[in-house]
Amino acid sequence: MEAVAQQPSSVANFVDFQTEPSLYRHWKLSIAPAIQGGGRVARLIMDVQEDGGIRPGYKLKLNSYDLGVDIELHDALQRIRFEHPAVASVVIASAKPRIFCSGANIYMLGLSSHAWKVNFCKFTNETRNGMEDSSAHSGLKFIAACNGSTAGGGYELALACDEIVLIDDRSSTVSLPEAPLLGVLPGTGGLTRLTDKRRVRRDLADVFSTMPEGIQGERAKAWGLVDAVVKPQDFDAYVMSRALALAEASDRPRDAQGVELTPLERTIDERGYHYRHVDVMLEPQRRTATFSIKAPESRGPASLQEILTAGAKWWPLQMARELDDAILSLRVNHLDLGLWVFKTEGDPANILGIDSTLVSHRDHWFVREVIGMMRRTFARVDVTSRSIYAIVEPGSCFAGSLFELALAADRVYMLDDSKSSVALSEMNFGGLEAVNGRTRLAGRFYGDASRIDAVRRRAGAALGPGEASELGLVTFTPDELDWSDEIRLAVESRLALSPDAMTGLEANLRFGGGETMESRIFGRLSAWQNWIFIRPNAVGPAGALKVYGTGNRPKFDWERV
Repeated sequence: MEAVAQQPSSVANFVDFQTEPSLYRHWKLSIAPAIQGGGRVARLIMDVQEDGGIRPGYKLKLNSYDLGVDIELHDALQRIRFEHPAVASVVIASAKPRIFCSGANIYMLGLSSHAWKVNFCKFTNETRNGMEDSSAHSGLKFIAACNGSTAGGGYELALACDEIVLIDDRSSTVSLPEAPLLGVLPGTGGLTRLTDKRRVRRDLADVFSTMPEGIQGERAKAWGLVDAVVKPQDFDAYVMSRALALAEASDRPRDAQGVELTPLERTIDERGYHYRHVDVMLEPQRRTATFSIKAPESRGPASLQEILTAGAKWWPLQMARELDDAILSLRVNHLDLGLWVFKTEGDPANILGIDSTLVSHRDHWFVREVIGMMRRTFARVDVTSRSIYAIVEPGSCFAGSLFELALAADRVYMLDDSKSSVALSEMNFGGLEAVNGRTRLAGRFYGDASRIDAVRRRAGAALGPGEASELGLVTFTPDELDWSDEIRLAVESRLALSPDAMTGLEANLRFGGGETMESRIFGRLSAWQNWIFIRPNAVGPAGALKVYGTGNRPKFDWERV
């Protein structure tokens, strides 16, 4: 059972990212043989309850959403991945007549702090990116059944799907009205997916993104905004036919038994967050959080039957779920902890053995989903606006898949000691890619094949400080005399710098080697949307976000900056 102690007294309005279907207020997940498609198609139905906001002060009208709605969506997607392996396509639909989704709740945004708005957008982006990740890697396809007006974040949810079907009822539109109505940008990848994913021509995207009324019918299809426009009497049948067609092409198993995602064992107290394999120590005075990830005591199960028997308790899955929960919790509940330090402990041989098992069985649906969970969890580190250090000491276990956390860090400090080592496995060369779709080694060496090959030749070996430094895998290797002072100065000097400057610096440096849709989405969120969200044109007393719905017109500072 889940054990949660009293939340830290320093955290008001603690946000918990853990939920399960019986607690859902806003989504209904339907998967049963009775549904047409024989269990291959799931329906994820959005039915947002107006009075169900995660914070007081606003109503979630017109299927608008807030962080609480998206936490349920994230959980539902996880359940589909692991508990319903026969599902190969998901129809995202609405229970509201003539409305698919009106996007992020505007009144919620107007009432929220700057940090809340940005963190909300980030989590929403990651959830949509996770849908695209499952489509690319797991054979799980998504269809947006837009039965009515589809605006802002609602259209961005549709954009994350493989196909968008819009009802042709002479009134339903798709729109991105954020710029004309709110003075901000589509915050969950809207502009980037228009161009990079759907290849909407730049001039048409410009017109579309400044039309608050949106575009309907055949014009939406002609511009590439939707894939099909269907009459009301044919709408449901058409959506199901496309869902079945996508499912038919999927390699998701038809008759596999799912794995239940049991509740995490978690305790929260004044010292931090404590799980089975992950522990996070909070140091508010130093504005630091130290993550300690423990390797298992053995390699664990090697056969598929043993792995399936272990289920959610299998170390790589349980560790990833714990780490994911810790990352999300710290992002929202501990804004002032600007430096995260990653440490590991345990026997590197056990991690290398687990990685070997992952590679051997990576074509099996469950192992594939576990790798996907690890990939998406580690990718949260890439886009987290915190400085991140990795500390390698005797007893550390930065090996194979756990070494990805060191590669994701801004700096890696390794004690120059004969008992300090790191190691690589096949998992470092594919399967756990960063948020931009490239391996972290490829990003580290800017795709230099000779340097990557040199590292690959040493895979499986324990690399001491000298060799790790020579191969470019660590940043500094102080000796024992300098170690304590070097780490102390590194922490103190980092925390003395402007957190805004560090957010910009880190976002720029973590994605070297060329832009992708994903890195552009998060880079834009870190820079442009972050800036726009604090400008008076959006959030000032007479800014567009503040006066929306009052009948007053916003007052803009007309200087272009």
